[in-house]
Amino acid sequence: MMKPLRIEIDTEDDGRWLAEVVEIPGAIAYGATKRDAAAKAEALAFRILAERLEHGEINPFNEQDLPFKAE
Repeated sequence: MMKPLRIEIDTEDDGRWLAEVVEIPGAIAYGATKRDAAAKAEALAFRILAERLEHGEINPFNEQDLPFKAE
């Protein structure tokens, strides 16, 4: 079983929510609500992983290439 990705969430001074998937550099998104920001960041993280797989930057069969650990 894989460990879920960690999402850190903060609020900005203007009231927007900012979510970041810690294990995936660049997976940061704003949202009007906490849930919206988290969903956008998670979707972006999966897009980033898909792009890396498509371009051969990570090997899904090599656990060291993955930004998360299988348990």
